Amino acid sequence: MSASRIWVALLTVLTLILSTGAPAQQAQAQKKRNVVILATGGTIAGAAASGTQAGYTSGAVTIDAMLAAVPGIDKLAGIKGEQVSNVGSQDMSFDILLKLAKRINELAPKADVDGIVITHGTDTMEESAYFLNLTVKTDKPVVLVGSMRPSTAVSADGPLNLYNAVAVAADPNAKGRGVLVVMNDEIHAAHSLTKMSTTAVETFMSPKRGIVGIIHYGKADYYNNPTWKHTKQSEFDVTNVTKLPRVDIIFACLDMSPELITTDVAGGAVKGLVIAGVGNGNMNKGSVDAAAAAVKKGVVVVRSSRVPTGVVGRNVELDDDKLGFIASDELNPQKSRILLTLALLKQRTPADIQKLYSTY
Repeated sequence: MSASRIWVALLTVLTLILSTGAPAQQAQAQKKRNVVILATGGTIAGAAASGTQAGYTSGAVTIDAMLAAVPGIDKLAGIKGEQVSNVGSQDMSFDILLKLAKRINELAPKADVDGIVITHGTDTMEESAYFLNLTVKTDKPVVLVGSMRPSTAVSADGPLNLYNAVAVAADPNAKGRGVLVVMNDEIHAAHSLTKMSTTAVETFMSPKRGIVGIIHYGKADYYNNPTWKHTKQSEFDVTNVTKLPRVDIIFACLDMSPELITTDVAGGAVKGLVIAGVGNGNMNKGSVDAAAAAVKKGVVVVRSSRVPTGVVGRNVELDDDKLGFIASDELNPQKSRILLTLALLKQRTPADIQKLYSTY
C-alpha cells in the first residue's frame, strides 16, 4: 500500500472516531446545571438616590431585577429565583434563618437542583453562613453572596459577586466544602470568615485559616477543603424547630460592670451567654464571679474574645473546670453564639458542649 493510501486510511479512521465521540461530547457541553437563588435582601439588593451616595435602602431590589443586571449569568446555569425575605442583614432573624435552612433542605435533594445561592447583606452574613453550615443537609454547593455597594452605586460590586457565586454553585468541584461565601473574587468557608471593614469591598477575610479559593470571572481555583464538621455530617437538625433558645453576647472592656451579666440573666429568659472577652477570653474579677453565679443558675457561659484572631484556650487564664465555663476555641463571639444556640436545643453536659467548639 502506498504512503498516500495509508494516510487516507488513517484519516478515515480518525474521522470515524471523532464523529462517534462528538455527539456525546456536545451533549455533555450543552448540559446546563441548575441553580436556585434564594434572595433575602441586603446591600446587594439596595438602592440609593444617586450613584455616589453613601446612604441607601437595603432590600429595595427584587431578585429578578438583580439577575437582569448581570449579563451572561444565564449562560452559567439554569436559574430560578425565590424571594425568601427582603431585609437589611441587621434585621436578619432566626425566624428567617429557620425558614431558609428548611427551604434549602427541601430543594437540595431534587435532581434538577445542582446548587443554591443565597443573596444576603454583609453585616450578619458570617453568622447566617455559619448557621446554615450547621443545619443544611446536603453536600451540594450552598453559596452566600452580597455586596458592599448598593446596586445603584458607581462601580457596584454586586453584579460580579452574584455572577461568581452562581458559577461556584454550579461547579461540581465546590461540592462537599460546606457552606461558602463568595465576595470580591474570593471563596471563604463559613467557619473561618469574618467581616473586617465597615465599607471596603474586601471586607471579608479568613485570617486564621485562609480562603478556600479564588474565582475570576466565573473560573474557580480551590486551595483547601474545610476540615470541621458541617452540613451532612452535622448533628444539628432544625426540621421541627420553630423557636431557638435565647443566647446573648456581652462585650468585655476595661472596668466593665458585673451588672451587665447579673441583670441580663436575672429574668430567666437567657439560656446561654457568650462573653466577648479581652485577650484570651478574659474579664475582670467581678464579672468572672457574676458569670460563675450565672452558671450555677443553669446558664451556659462561653468565653470568646473581642480580638479578631487567635484561639481562646480552656483553663489558660481562668480555671474553666472550676468555674463551669466553655472556651470558644477559634470561634469569634458571634459564631460562638450561633453554635451555643443550636447546642442548647437538647440537654448536654458542659463536656459535650466544649467538644462541639473543637468539632464545628
